[in-house]
Amino acid sequence: MSDEKLSQVKVAGFIVKPDAPELFSIYNSIKEQFEAHNIKVFLVDYSANMFGDLEGLSFSDLCEKSDFLVSLGGDGTLLSLVRNSYGFHKPVVGINAGTLGFLADVRIEEVDTFLDNLLIGNYRIDDRMMIDGYIQTADGRRKFHAFNDVVITRPSISHMVKIDASVDGEWFNTYRGDGLIIATPTGSTAYNLAAGGPVMYPLTQAFIMTPIAAHSLTQRPMVLPSNFTIAFSSPNDKVVVMVDGQDNYEMNAGDVLVINGAQIGAKLLHKKERNYFSVLREKLHWGDDE
Repeated sequence: MSDEKLSQVKVAGFIVKPDAPELFSIYNSIKEQFEAHNIKVFLVDYSANMFGDLEGLSFSDLCEKSDFLVSLGGDGTLLSLVRNSYGFHKPVVGINAGTLGFLADVRIEEVDTFLDNLLIGNYRIDDRMMIDGYIQTADGRRKFHAFNDVVITRPSISHMVKIDASVDGEWFNTYRGDGLIIATPTGSTAYNLAAGGPVMYPLTQAFIMTPIAAHSLTQRPMVLPSNFTIAFSSPNDKVVVMVDGQDNYEMNAGDVLVINGAQIGAKLLHKKERNYFSVLREKLHWGDDE
């Protein structure tokens, strides 16, 4: 666990779930709570436009001027914010106006209490592993970052993909099936879990590689340290690379996908009392009677 704290708690930058104008009254109420705690609130321009004629800042200005960033929505909203703001290295807190809430863990009715604790330093900042990746093509290199996972999958339902994988330059496996998930520990409870991969403690530094509907029963999930460089190619077919389920890239035969653990992780701001194992029990209904 990190003892890192915010250098100051004066300005919060808000991003609201896209295409959700019904959150306007909730946003206004939360904004008033922040201002009552003497925390200035900025709103990103595309959220301001969604709510009508409100003043907003460009995303880069919002990140630069804020002491921390706030996602109002569900886990998908927070996921996008963490990835897109990665270069600014600002802590992100999620206020849950969605359903699942694995990452966005502050409920709307808890905002006042959370702010009271924030101002006295009663919170924690988790350092979550990020993926630093790129696709090497004949035309150049397309770089990206991922917070949850990178998925290599077939472009159409009628095709099985063949994926060659190497670790630190040495070939070690060829996957055949519907695709392959390369997840971070944070992403272990997302697509990776649905595909039969393991749940991993979120502050671990490791990759999880989980085949999707593998053609061979001997293909099993694999955990690798995050300091390895993993490369993937599809020798004969075009495949689709999905980053956090939100950004898609096409990869042709001869292209290479390269994945590393990012040197700097993502910073998630949490309630100090938040317990990961309690969250697992609640969200996955572990221990419930049949």
